[in-house]
Amino acid sequence: MKCFHAPETMDHDPEFRLTHGRVARNAERAERGRLLLAGLDRLGLATQAPPACAASDLTAVHTPEFVAFLETAWTEWQALPNAGPEVVPNTHPQKHRASYPRHILGRAGWHLADPSAPIGEHSWIATRRAADCAVAAAQAVLDGEPMAYALCRPPGHHSDADSASGHCLLNNAAIAAAYLRRKHDRVAILDIDVHHGNGTQAIFYDRADVLTVSIHADPMDYYPFFNGHAHETGQGEGEGFNLNLVLARDSDDAPWHEAIRRGLDRIAEFAPGAMVLSLGLDAHENDPLRGLAVTTEGFRVAGRMIAEAGLPFAMVQEGGYLSDDLTDNLAAFLGGAMEAAAPVRTT
Repeated sequence: MKCFHAPETMDHDPEFRLTHGRVARNAERAERGRLLLAGLDRLGLATQAPPACAASDLTAVHTPEFVAFLETAWTEWQALPNAGPEVVPNTHPQKHRASYPRHILGRAGWHLADPSAPIGEHSWIATRRAADCAVAAAQAVLDGEPMAYALCRPPGHHSDADSASGHCLLNNAAIAAAYLRRKHDRVAILDIDVHHGNGTQAIFYDRADVLTVSIHADPMDYYPFFNGHAHETGQGEGEGFNLNLVLARDSDDAPWHEAIRRGLDRIAEFAPGAMVLSLGLDAHENDPLRGLAVTTEGFRVAGRMIAEAGLPFAMVQEGGYLSDDLTDNLAAFLGGAMEAAAPVRTT
């Protein structure tokens, strides 16, 4: 299995976060990358650095203004009097009746939907290279690989076309899905992160060519709170092409696997040419952002289930935060997927 990792992503190590009204250490730490690399090493999987993707691969799902903001925000922020080390917004617009601002303070509020995705000196190159990893994994699938893995940091599934949140900057999974659309008329995205992939949902919500399926803890009392409910099924041409499978907090292996089965059944009905897997490992019982209670063996079973579906798929790393189990969980999931050795369905 081809695996992609860009060393530059390790330089993204954000500090700022608000937790219950207190400034706290951000959960998206560089140490996550080292723990995930250890999981690959345990399986004997080497990584390769991806080539740079085209700028048009980013703007296939993001607005040019958002991409330009991510690229230039930190430098502009540092020109402010008494600027802090990271771009953190302190004002937000009501976009449905707002005008796009010129000043960096206003654009920070426009494009950063919450303070958990601060932009530091190395954040742009890190997110740019994470997107490169996602595109390289998608290209490997287009080249005939049954599966490929992209170790993306920062993650992406909370970012929509025009804004970032939830530790995410560029939406790597959406970029990979749009790239797969170059060859396939239909592409599916399966998101098994413990948090709803609200950004991915928003990007494809009115489209029928990309089916989005998200399995996550109930957003009535868990991040991202405002989206991810069962009644959100798409709109316009996209009606019926968005599926949210909501689980009660602290659900363990059995209901999680049943939700994955239901999601895979819907994907089989959709009959895509390929799939993107938003691979969150934060559904684990010991994850510090705990929302579910999946075991390490549960991840192995999930990897096997998804590979046995027989679709070529690009895996894009999402969440999974600092715990002693992160290495074990990645190794278990990928190990299960490789053990399945299912024949790939071609279209």
